[in-house]
Amino acid sequence: MDTRTGLPVVGMVGGGQLARMTQQAAIALGQSLHVLAISPDDSAALVTPNVTLGSHEDVAALASFAAGVDVLTFDHEHVPGEYLRVLVEHGVVVRPGPDALLHAQDKLVMRHKLASLGLPVPPFVAVSEVDDVVKFGDEHGWPCVLKAARGGYDGRGVWLLNGVESARELVPRLLEWGTPLLVEERVAMRRELAAVVARSPFGQGGCWPVVETVQSNGICVEVLAPAPDLDAERAEEAQELALRIAAELGVVGVLAVELFDTEAGFVVNELAMRPHNSGHWTIEGAATSQFEQHLRAVLDYPLGATDPRAPAVVMANVLGAPRPPAMSPDERLHHLLARYRDAHVHYYGKQERPGRKIGHVTVLGSRMAEVRERARRAAHWLAHGEWLDGYDIHTGGQT
Repeated sequence: MDTRTGLPVVGMVGGGQLARMTQQAAIALGQSLHVLAISPDDSAALVTPNVTLGSHEDVAALASFAAGVDVLTFDHEHVPGEYLRVLVEHGVVVRPGPDALLHAQDKLVMRHKLASLGLPVPPFVAVSEVDDVVKFGDEHGWPCVLKAARGGYDGRGVWLLNGVESARELVPRLLEWGTPLLVEERVAMRRELAAVVARSPFGQGGCWPVVETVQSNGICVEVLAPAPDLDAERAEEAQELALRIAAELGVVGVLAVELFDTEAGFVVNELAMRPHNSGHWTIEGAATSQFEQHLRAVLDYPLGATDPRAPAVVMANVLGAPRPPAMSPDERLHHLLARYRDAHVHYYGKQERPGRKIGHVTVLGSRMAEVRERARRAAHWLAHGEWLDGYDIHTGGQT
């Protein structure tokens, strides 16, 4: 408990942009957010006064950090589960707990668990040798998808295998490096969706509108809220699926369930037990942001309303350009805000490099097509320092 405020202290492991945006929500709630960061240059460490430098892979550093907080939560899922169990045994409140978090850390564990519950997942098998992949591909069809069971994100740790030759070339090399693998059927999908929910220790649940996530090279580039052309019945089905997963796994905090939208129904792709890229739009676009909701949930406060603030909300990620822009970030921001006065910009304080998420832009409005175009153009400008073709910098309109 913070003796100055009389309010509990939340400790977040990881100093990335999720912790940075959680700090913004913590300020409004009067909470003291403490962050365990690798470097003083980490995104959250730049804006958070209570920063401890240390590694999430150092059990002593974790224990020392946890001793000064009332509840421990996460900016990422990479903390070893055996370390978290040691903390729990010593009385640390960890939310989500290690047994739940394991399902976001290990895709193979997650697939087995969801399949045992009768929930929709693609056909899959664990891979211990290349013949496991060859047999699976021959039975389920090529191409198939090879995944690292642990550690992959933003398109990393995922490989599309077109046939036996590609499997025999890649799989032995990955196994030799010690990469735990699974192979699964390539899902014929119409698009990708995300159902983001929250659950408290009391068992209260809350869910935001289901969103569509747009991917490029395995990285999310846009989030459309609500998902266009998703009828109310199917949206409710996705929300109920996510809430059931949260309850079955004992999740406390925010849970993002990434879904494939197929002709046969929804198929679960990934789980994230923390604030998630697909929920960034909620900062300006919903009554309660995912970051405030995560704090409420891990503290067992009543959850907030999740109603959208506009008929259409679009979040576009700002990804580092292939070559350095001529303008500085400050100049780009200046020009953007002059042209798009309704754009909500979030810079993460990161050094720019190609493909890296350095920020995002959110735009609200009444018509999805128009809002999406504005968000897309704004994000492109911040990344590249140049307007997309057909855009007049002087009028702010299409030529």
